Amino acid sequence: MERHDGHVHLDEEEASGGSKEGVVRWVLAGGLLLAIILLSITWIVPALMQGDVEEEATVSGEIQSMEDEGDGTDSIVGTTPTTDLGDDTQPTIGDQTTTEDGIEVIEN
Repeated sequence: MERHDGHVHLDEEEASGGSKEGVVRWVLAGGLLLAIILLSITWIVPALMQGDVEEEATVSGEIQSMEDEGDGTDSIVGTTPTTDLGDDTQPTIGDQTTTEDGIEVIEN
């Protein structure tokens, strides 16, 4: 603190009551780096230790499993249902059954 002609002159450290070393920036940068490293470890380590059961839970694992077993959606198309849903209509005596373009048509 200096006095000139009745005025008091203070530098930055004396006015703020602390030092201007920039320690807070280093603490924040270190904390950010530490958080990135810890979160990366918690993601990477379980991904590397993934077993067969967990692998099938992913989309690529499901596709791989279907290819290995030979299951696919192609076998579903064109098969007749084994469950009778009860919605088939049986022609009565007055009905006429014709076939148009390979489709059975019942006229009342």
